[in-house]
Amino acid sequence: MENGFEIVHLPKEDWKGWIVPIGYTTAEYYDVEMEERPQGFSVSIGKKRFSAPVTHSPEEYDFPDKLYEDFRPGACAWGVLEEGKPVAVIETEPEEWSNRLRVTELWVSPARQKQGLGRALMDVAKEQARLERRRALMLETQSCNVNAVDFYLHQGFTLIGLDTCCYQNNDLQRKEVRLEMGWFPKRRGKLSRNEVEIRPERPENYRDVERMTQLAFWNKYRMGCDEHYLVHRLRSSKDYLPEISRIAVKDGEVIGAVFYSKSWVREGEKSRETLTFGPLCVSPKWQGCGVGEMLLRETMPLAAAAGYPGIIILGEPDYYPRLGFKTCDNFGITTADGRNFDAFMGIELRPGSMRGVHGKFYEAEVFEGISPAEAEAFNDEFPPLPKRYFPAQWKG
Repeated sequence: MENGFEIVHLPKEDWKGWIVPIGYTTAEYYDVEMEERPQGFSVSIGKKRFSAPVTHSPEEYDFPDKLYEDFRPGACAWGVLEEGKPVAVIETEPEEWSNRLRVTELWVSPARQKQGLGRALMDVAKEQARLERRRALMLETQSCNVNAVDFYLHQGFTLIGLDTCCYQNNDLQRKEVRLEMGWFPKRRGKLSRNEVEIRPERPENYRDVERMTQLAFWNKYRMGCDEHYLVHRLRSSKDYLPEISRIAVKDGEVIGAVFYSKSWVREGEKSRETLTFGPLCVSPKWQGCGVGEMLLRETMPLAAAAGYPGIIILGEPDYYPRLGFKTCDNFGITTADGRNFDAFMGIELRPGSMRGVHGKFYEAEVFEGISPAEAEAFNDEFPPLPKRYFPAQWKG
């Protein structure tokens, strides 16, 4: 619940084809002037007033806006419902080839405008962009929809382009030019090793580490998360390895952590002890700054010195291979149920150290049977966060 309203996922099977009743009245417009010159083009955009207010309504368009159009196969929508009917909606679709996310629909009913719904819905799109590591969030609006342009500017968007004949061939004359606007997630630069303290966790860090872990995983793989509760459980597990695990601290703030535990590869009666780590997490505002890699490069030599042959994980296939991880079929290792897939990876801690380690992989018991009720009760010990469905979450 946010400011008296709840944002919910609008599933495609229930909301495909719902007409978004976008309409507005405006007394102003952004006048777009273009002039071809011998050495190029001149473009100017400035706010002006119509001689009389102009109204645009859904009825004037042959093809009204709808949720989950067939030409948007990756779309996902959320909304605020009152008595089962939307009073505000947002829809997004990824642009995979450029790693951008587009807001394809955003609408708030006139009776519910200026109550924070538009901002809250845009925050959902921004969170999706962050979780999916998109490099930009984009949308289109019209040069005559001044209220929308001003709202997007207030939300941190900026003009990134325009199309003078998107809707009709005389959009310039009609004062309805398509404006492309973009929002770019703030990126911090790479941190150097001397900017970060990497050390063992201390009891006084426990709560800060758990909160950082919760923020790092919240809504990433499922609605909410339980990784912070796993960290809480790990500390009392006989298979946890605090002598290898580390946290990252910058200016007194815990910004990352990696937790190691014992694991096993078994083939018949033969069992070899290996390592796994998890969670490996970085505070959202420090993601992309090299903290996770720093933690691994600091701890993997410790693991090697302790005599372990290798590390086996379930992790993100786009991240770990650049650190030397390979899919476990390269080692003749499968999951306990005999499977292999891209997220199931391992790495040797010394050249050839995984030679002869074959069979099925088993994690410590602490990873099994996490009670949803216990995890939820643990969640209640922290400031509340909204649970949200996102399309990149794991299914099933």
